Amino acid sequence: MQFTLDELEEAAELVRRHMEPTPQYAWPQLAARTGAEVWVKHENHGPIGAFKARGAITLIDWLRRTQPDCPGIITATRGNHGQAQARAATRAGLRAVVYVPHGNSVEKNAAMRAFGADLREFGEDFDTAKDEAMRLAKEEGLFPVPPFHRELVRGVATYALEFFRAAPPLDAVYVPIGCGSGICGVIAARDALGLSTEVVGVVSTEAACAKLSVEAGRPVETNSARTFADGMAVRVPVKEALDIYGPCAARILAVSEDEVAEAMRIYFADTHNTAEGAGAAPLAALLQEREAMRGRRAGVVLTGGNIDTDRFAAVLSGRTPAP
Repeated sequence: MQFTLDELEEAAELVRRHMEPTPQYAWPQLAARTGAEVWVKHENHGPIGAFKARGAITLIDWLRRTQPDCPGIITATRGNHGQAQARAATRAGLRAVVYVPHGNSVEKNAAMRAFGADLREFGEDFDTAKDEAMRLAKEEGLFPVPPFHRELVRGVATYALEFFRAAPPLDAVYVPIGCGSGICGVIAARDALGLSTEVVGVVSTEAACAKLSVEAGRPVETNSARTFADGMAVRVPVKEALDIYGPCAARILAVSEDEVAEAMRIYFADTHNTAEGAGAAPLAALLQEREAMRGRRAGVVLTGGNIDTDRFAAVLSGRTPAP
């Protein structure tokens, strides 16, 4: 899945009609901790508090153009994707049915409903909820929005386009992997701009299917994905995404629950930004590689800041939340 620069520019123009570009800052306290010049892309400052807003804008625009009679969409999520799809769909006059697993984030569920989602709970994890949503799409006459789609990636890539153009040349960019739209968007923007920046994927040690799949050279499912970093809580890798980040990412790193929680505390102490688990994972990975990155310029994508209040309070008190 490759994009020309013109295709990404068109996506960026469309996205800008629905949201402002997000900022990127070099934070000196993060530099002191890592020995690197650290630039943070603040997708937590977007209209849903996460990068997923971008892909929903481009996908719903594509759907309206290509299937004008479609009454709505159905999808599955742990939260940010669902907020994004509900926001974009309802603004376009479409229905938005969103499936989440039982026990999903209370505050993300509330946000999805506020954005207009018909929220339904099913199954014990994301992958089970996704299968149910995709199964019911035809029965309900709705377009099934998968977790990975060309138009999602084209929209998501606009944050990387902004980042690469606004920040100085970056030696490496660290980005979390759930179903893969984020890392594939970064790779697409890097390649369209002709840059040599390393793209480093980050997974949870408790949901490592992307890393295991790259190492095996084929999709590898895991038995569970029990991480409190719900944006990375995926058991089944998306093959279309794996086919991109497998050969095009420099490496895939795994970070522990404790490392993620510590990175969240560091973000709050050093920048006073709230990072959810997946949003903090890139910083956790950079801290793992601080010796190798010393004296270099690193980009970390703070992909979202949506975490339930009680869990964030636990993190700030020095604890690591249960999955």
